Amino acid sequence: MIDLFFQGDLTPQPMDYRLVSLSLLLAFLCGHVVAWLYAWTHNGLSYSRSFVRSIVVLPVIVALVLMVLSNSLVTAFGLMAVLAIVRFRNVLRDTLDTTYLLASIVLGMACGTQRYTTAVIGCALMAAIFVYLRITDFGTRHSYDVVLNVNWTRPTAELVDLSAVLNRHARKVNRASQHASGGGGTDLSYRVLLRDPERLEEMVRELRGLSGAARVFTIAAENESEI
Repeated sequence: MIDLFFQGDLTPQPMDYRLVSLSLLLAFLCGHVVAWLYAWTHNGLSYSRSFVRSIVVLPVIVALVLMVLSNSLVTAFGLMAVLAIVRFRNVLRDTLDTTYLLASIVLGMACGTQRYTTAVIGCALMAAIFVYLRITDFGTRHSYDVVLNVNWTRPTAELVDLSAVLNRHARKVNRASQHASGGGGTDLSYRVLLRDPERLEEMVRELRGLSGAARVFTIAAENESEI
């Protein structure tokens, strides 16, 4: 039985297990590079950790799909039929959920077409990838520590005093919003990456003692991800 595994798939055109392993590992490395670049260069308002993880796994799934199809028109139509049924019966809102579903479908087709070696290697590698993503928390970004909200009652031209306090305590400050308050003044919201998170209360006390700063409060920031 073990010999059959190393001899390849039980199909007219079997693939050597070493070639299968190399192809899937290369697909994983390529997907990992693309996902890392996406996470590094993304500047939009909505960043999804789930989407980044899907980018890592999808090349492996696509490579496995092409191995299973192997120029088989019948298998290709079968894959389309299964995907159509799943899409009709379920609406998946999370990209990682879709990735898990695609992986299950492809592995099932590999077993159904007697590509046992491909199925076992593909399953083992994808399981290792999902565990790796979970352990390393891959795709998570931490860009700031707190969200600072303050009502500025002085003219906006004098915000330099507020900025001076923030720059003294923070490594990075990003003004997220600014709009006129209904009760007077200007409501400001900042994303702040602190130099020393232990000195957060010191910064808040200093801001509350600053002339023109009212209703100063902070909100602990979560990782910049959609889970």
